[in-house]
Amino acid sequence: MPGVKREDVNIEVSGNELTISGELKVREREGIIRRRTRRVGQFEFRVLLPNEVNAEGIDAKLNDGVLTVRIPKAERAQRRRIEVKSG
Repeated sequence: MPGVKREDVNIEVSGNELTISGELKVREREGIIRRRTRRVGQFEFRVLLPNEVNAEGIDAKLNDGVLTVRIPKAERAQRRRIEVKSG
């Protein structure tokens, strides 16, 4: 997401749907513009999440144009080892 500011990105969770939306605004440029290569305008991305996620623990970071969204598994969905007993 190069050129998008942190305050222009909105991340929401509704039920099991994650929505990332925002707006890429036009930057003021000086001099002659020969070609515009960057997109501008609004964007939206939606994805369905599995039922086994912890919605309260979702973390998002925007660093150098890269948006990272981490969605932890719910406690009940974590894999655990079960001890096998004899007799």
